[in-house]
Amino acid sequence: MACTNCSTGSAKDGTPRGCKNNGTCGTDSCNKLTVFDWLSNMSLPGGQEPFNCVEVRFKNGRKEFFRNAEKLTLSIGDIVATDASPGHDVGIVTLTGELVKIQMKKKNVDPEGEVAKIYRKATQKDIDIWIEARDKEEPMKVRAREIAIKLNLEMKISDIEFQGDASKATFYYTANDRVDFRQLIKDFAKEFNTRIEMKQVGFRQEAARLGGVGSCGRELCCSTWLTDFRSVNTAAARYQQLSLNPQKLAGQCGKLKCCLNYELDTYLDALKDFPEMETKLYTEKGDAVCQKLDIFKGLMWFAYTNDFAHWHVLQIEQVKEIIAINKQKKKVAAIEDFAIEITEEAAENNFQNVVGQDSLTRFDQPKKKKRPNKKRKPNNSSNNSSKEKNAPKK
Repeated sequence: MACTNCSTGSAKDGTPRGCKNNGTCGTDSCNKLTVFDWLSNMSLPGGQEPFNCVEVRFKNGRKEFFRNAEKLTLSIGDIVATDASPGHDVGIVTLTGELVKIQMKKKNVDPEGEVAKIYRKATQKDIDIWIEARDKEEPMKVRAREIAIKLNLEMKISDIEFQGDASKATFYYTANDRVDFRQLIKDFAKEFNTRIEMKQVGFRQEAARLGGVGSCGRELCCSTWLTDFRSVNTAAARYQQLSLNPQKLAGQCGKLKCCLNYELDTYLDALKDFPEMETKLYTEKGDAVCQKLDIFKGLMWFAYTNDFAHWHVLQIEQVKEIIAINKQKKKVAAIEDFAIEITEEAAENNFQNVVGQDSLTRFDQPKKKKRPNKKRKPNNSSNNSSKEKNAPKK
């Protein structure tokens, strides 16, 4: 859901006005972590006052809750001046009403506790200072990285966020180890002539702030709707029978993809009916171990310890039957007696020329050369000239 400023009006060169991201709101937090207000069309019971806290969004999806102590008439999309330390900040209202109380409880914020307040609706002067400060962030980030490289600091400055009154700049950085940036802050204060605050974020938080497109073709979950970062380990990939390839399992943050946890519970429920992977089947022909699972079809592939090249497919019920026989200290003759055959149905290639295209093999056969036509019509002009030459002179 884009902001209204991006979709209405345009500059002389045709680019939309608003957050200055040329209308692609997915790149500059216009639709990051948005909440649909499904209570907006419902009126409160008689005599009940609306909840006096609102949710305000700042740069790159950073959201905070503020109390509307002045009882201002606020709606989604209003630009407000909020309390900050020091001075004031400028943000956009993203949620009002009773749904804010639910969001505060979800993020462990006490609705009745101490909450920063909203000063006023932003004036034109506040907006001008805010926009001017936002324009400085990108060239300042380039210069800040140059200074950090010059000091040989192992850190990456990923983003800079100015406060709404341009009195303070917050530098977000990532680093593997602890960084001594005391000299860096002095150089920043001397170079940029403003109050400096350094804030370290994790690699996942960095990807959430900057945004991007994942391997699935969609925007990153952490920058659009995911608010909590749960730990992901390689066991989630093993349970889902995925190849442990770091290049495929890692996201843009360099860590394991958060989506590995999405279907993990479904796989764990399905695996409850399966015997353990380490289970051995004892037969007179030899011991057999499990090599592969098909969780949704309920199949298991076994191979003898002395012949790993040949696999035999068994259903879960048949494996449990053999295990029950082995518990009685008995052995079955061979697992081939319980194995099933899987026949793959060949897909029929019935291609049809539905869009009027020519055949794909039309260039395979060489073109036939045209034979010259021996029967040519006589040229009238040449016949006339020959007749004139052979005519008798008068």
